[in-house]
Amino acid sequence: MTLEVCTIGGFSECGRNCTAIKVDDEVIVIDMGLELESYIKHTQNDVKNPVAKEFEPLVKINAIPNIDHIKDWHFKIKAIIPSHGHLDHVGAIPFIAPMFPNVPIVSTPFTIEVIKEICKGERMTLPNKLIAQKLNTTYKVSDKIQVEFIEVTHSIPHTAMLRVITPYGTIIYANDYKLDHTPTLGPPINMEKLKQVGEEGVDLLICESLYASEDRHTTSEAHAKQMLEDALLNNPMPDLEKKGIIVTTFSSQIARLKTLIEIGKKMNRQVVFIGRSMRKYCTAAQRIRIVDFPKSIPFHARRPVVQNALEKIQREGPEKYLIVCTGHQGEPNAQLSRMSRGETSLNLNENWLTIFSCSVIPVESNIAQRKVLEKELSSKKVHILKDLHSSGHASGKDHEELFKLLNPKHIIPSHAGPEFGKQLIKIAEKLGYKEGETAHLMGDGKRFTVK
Repeated sequence: MTLEVCTIGGFSECGRNCTAIKVDDEVIVIDMGLELESYIKHTQNDVKNPVAKEFEPLVKINAIPNIDHIKDWHFKIKAIIPSHGHLDHVGAIPFIAPMFPNVPIVSTPFTIEVIKEICKGERMTLPNKLIAQKLNTTYKVSDKIQVEFIEVTHSIPHTAMLRVITPYGTIIYANDYKLDHTPTLGPPINMEKLKQVGEEGVDLLICESLYASEDRHTTSEAHAKQMLEDALLNNPMPDLEKKGIIVTTFSSQIARLKTLIEIGKKMNRQVVFIGRSMRKYCTAAQRIRIVDFPKSIPFHARRPVVQNALEKIQREGPEKYLIVCTGHQGEPNAQLSRMSRGETSLNLNENWLTIFSCSVIPVESNIAQRKVLEKELSSKKVHILKDLHSSGHASGKDHEELFKLLNPKHIIPSHAGPEFGKQLIKIAEKLGYKEGETAHLMGDGKRFTVK
């Protein structure tokens, strides 16, 4: 009788999240994510090379989780269960899941639609059965394993905190969540449900740690909406009505995109979405009616189409438009970076405002790229507003609150490297946990026996 965990990926770095749970001779794999920077660098010059997107090359450059960490478990895998639709949780599915063609992929409806869009973009077909499981319901993997999809708030719709119920104990996988009581899309966090789960017993909590060092509660999405409304409607800068406006945010932040559509309408500006990932996530959300984007709003993805759209905006007058685009991390090939370098028809100058409705993901390369982008925009005298944003990740006080609600016997930090995990363990230690005994700092490929 064994309940064992293998921390396959996302425990030694930020990205490529993947965890396996073994109950006797049955295994489920939770999440199969990309490490985006490595993947983009590797594939951007190899678009026509199918070998570049095969398992071994991608593992070698640390772009995807190394599923061979559980090679002795491969024939025991019964289900692949993504927790939500962010690429660092589902982006590696097209490259790994086909190795297990008879294993179903089970997740929330929006996440399943995102996976379909990813495969379409990669021009790949999954042999696996895709099962859309409603939030707040339980999927029976086998007689020994059930997985409950507990709805939580995050920066993408249909995020689930996974409750893995087995005869030998219960594991909670909280690898991305926030305690948002006033979200702008979807229901608020259900604290009573989390309290109930804690009362029923939790043997192990696997918990994200990205912002564990910040001794605060993460602000609500309603706060981000208010900041955008203040900047563009309630207390705008002088002569804003004469300026071109670019807002850049996370493509998967459907609630934020909905807010920007509402603001654009109040400003009497045509909203234009630009970016491939933006179209991918919005298409998935529209398909299952999470939102109903107006038909008048165009989504431009392919570079020639984007170029034509930007030419039209420059010709007709930027002050008539609200451009919402990708590229907030300063990715060199993203549309915003191209605009800043003068590689599009937009004439960026002092008559433009760029709003970063996002945070910089705390990875060295992102921080450096973003500095370059801001320097380029500033050199053109573009006005910049930053951090009109609310994170989708829990902060230190949120983690402390979750620990008290769930009262797990053991805690494993996830979603970042050891320096972040140590911060989460410090929070646990304040509540009586002891590192190495009840709070465990793991790395990629390590195993932990719960019982």
